[in-house]
Amino acid sequence: MTDRSMPRIVVTTEDIDVGAELAALEAGAGAVASFVGVVRGEADGRRLTSLILEHYPAMTEASLAEIAKTAANRWQLTGCTIIHRVGELTPGDRIVLAAAASAHRADALAATAFLIDWLKTDAPFWKRENFADGASHWVSARDEDQEARNRW
Repeated sequence: MTDRSMPRIVVTTEDIDVGAELAALEAGAGAVASFVGVVRGEADGRRLTSLILEHYPAMTEASLAEIAKTAANRWQLTGCTIIHRVGELTPGDRIVLAAAASAHRADALAATAFLIDWLKTDAPFWKRENFADGASHWVSARDEDQEARNRW
C-alpha cells in the first residue's frame, strides 16, 4: 500500500458506517471486499441479550495495525480498513468491519479473509456474553478459529 492508502484502524463504541467505509476504499481500486460481523441473537442455544467487549487501547490498535501490515505485505492492496467496536453491544449490532481493496478481486478477497481470520485469534479483545436467563460468561478461544488462522 502507498502512504496515501495506509490502513485505517479504528476501535470505537460507535456504529460502523459500512457504506462510507467501503466507498473510501474504492478510489483507485478495481475490487473492494469486506466482512461485517454482527452480534448473534443466541450462543450455545441460549438467547443472548448483550455482548460486552473490553480491550487495552494501545495494545489492541497496535495488534490490528500489525495484522493489516501483514496483509499488505502478502497481497497487492490499494487500501485496508479494520474497524472493531468495544463496549456493550446487543444482537444485530455491527461488531467488526474488515475490508481490503486491490486492483483485482483475488487479492481483495484473500486479504479480507486473512484479516478476519487473524483478528479472531490475534487481536486482544475480551468478550463477555450476557444471557436472558441472567447468566454470563467470558468467551473462550475456539479451536476452529485457530485452525482458520493457521491456514494462512
